[in-house]
Amino acid sequence: MKNALVALLVLASASPAFAISRHNTQGMACESIRNVLRNEGASVLRYPSPRKTGITLYDRYVRSDAFCDMNEYADRAYVPAKDTPRCPVLQCKPLPTPGDGWPTGIIRHQRL
Repeated sequence: MKNALVALLVLASASPAFAISRHNTQGMACESIRNVLRNEGASVLRYPSPRKTGITLYDRYVRSDAFCDMNEYADRAYVPAKDTPRCPVLQCKPLPTPGDGWPTGIIRHQRL
């Protein structure tokens, strides 16, 4: 019985790991950034801080709500690109709760 439990734990921990790609937006055109998100579904995008020299900012950006957690939605965000300072992308944000003062049902589902 103990061997069966150990075998089950080993099999459960052997599930595939899903790696996420990382891209530096400074060297990419806006449409290239958006194509990465369309093709891969999600990616970590890195870019220099507009406020503080020498600081690199990064976050996870997505193609649609389908790549967010159950309690999140995809909201419009902007990252700097080689050809524009404001490339429109989507980023997962927490869903508002009724206690936040937000009316329910106003979240628009967006896609790239």
